[in-house]
Amino acid sequence: MPDINAGIIGLLNGSIATRELLEQCDLGNNKVVVFNSLNELARDHEKLHLNIEAIISESEIMEPTGVGLIDQLKKKKLDHIPFFLLPGKLDGSLTDICLQAGVAEVFARPLNKERLESRINFIVKHWTQLQQQTGQKVVTLYKTPFLKRSFDIVFAGCALLALSPVLLIVMACMKLESKGAVFYYSLRVGTGYRIFKFYKFRSMYVNADKRLKELQHLNQYNNEKAAEELPGMELCDECKAVGKKCRNQLHADENIWCEKQYLTSKKQQSGAAFFKLKNDPRITKVGAFIRNTSIDELPQLWNVLKGDMSIVGNRPLPLYEAEKLTTDKYALRFLAPAGITGLWQVEKRGKGEMSEEERLMLDNVYAEKHSFWYDIKLILKTIPALFQKENV
Repeated sequence: MPDINAGIIGLLNGSIATRELLEQCDLGNNKVVVFNSLNELARDHEKLHLNIEAIISESEIMEPTGVGLIDQLKKKKLDHIPFFLLPGKLDGSLTDICLQAGVAEVFARPLNKERLESRINFIVKHWTQLQQQTGQKVVTLYKTPFLKRSFDIVFAGCALLALSPVLLIVMACMKLESKGAVFYYSLRVGTGYRIFKFYKFRSMYVNADKRLKELQHLNQYNNEKAAEELPGMELCDECKAVGKKCRNQLHADENIWCEKQYLTSKKQQSGAAFFKLKNDPRITKVGAFIRNTSIDELPQLWNVLKGDMSIVGNRPLPLYEAEKLTTDKYALRFLAPAGITGLWQVEKRGKGEMSEEERLMLDNVYAEKHSFWYDIKLILKTIPALFQKENV
């Protein structure tokens, strides 16, 4: 149990090497204490009246325990405590995002003992003054206006009630056809780089990714290049570069998929090059139906009720996509509401292929023009867009 009289530097997700390095630093009267989670730290802080002088998270910036932890600190009324990040991957743009969001300091690897020691001591000692000096520079994240939030709640609530018979039938059919959770979630980055759980109906068997290599002989583009590019269960290059586990996971009960592999499977239905399965056996019959009708997206209405996103806004992105869009040219999209439908879905649906650049520019246009009545206009345009053949 931590000494309640001593100053405490709370370390989250810390490796043994990082903990030992911090313990070697001269941090004055402060002691390094490892916590398994922010919830554990907040609980001990409240019950034991711990003197938490700083919080350090050894985490990638776009992971939930990275810059997204700022929101959690505010909710737990711990945002007055300086928060430090120790990511494995870092560049100037990502650093700017962290500092603008309220992170006290970001330390690049390899970690330097002298820099850790001097910066932590200085910031902890002068944190109140530093907050006053930089307070005007901290980015004010988008806050949903009352009218838009009221509309979201009414629209999502009514839609869920009206569609409840359909949802119950789909859930029953899914359970009858295959074992596993009815819903799955992945982590998405929304407004202000806020990270949340993004829900969908499961459309594949729970062991879908394990069958990728087994099904290679069914590949309609069955050649050497196809064999080389067919994804397996090993980590992708991005995950290998920063850790030993997949950073792009989908979760359903105790089952976990790789999101990149899942998205690859969805591209197969639209004729993705080098890997295409006819009547892909990994996708359930119910799954094929709910994908084609977009019913698999309906659980996102729950995200709307929770306040994670709105009916209309820029589509929330997977972590590995969001962390690439950190320059001024693209970051504007994250200062607008996240939503189920938006400008690019309406403007480009059924009009052929759309480049990534076009999509991002439309996201920026929405960020600049969005308003309640503009949202209503997009909703009205979404209805005919649903009857286009192209699935977005």
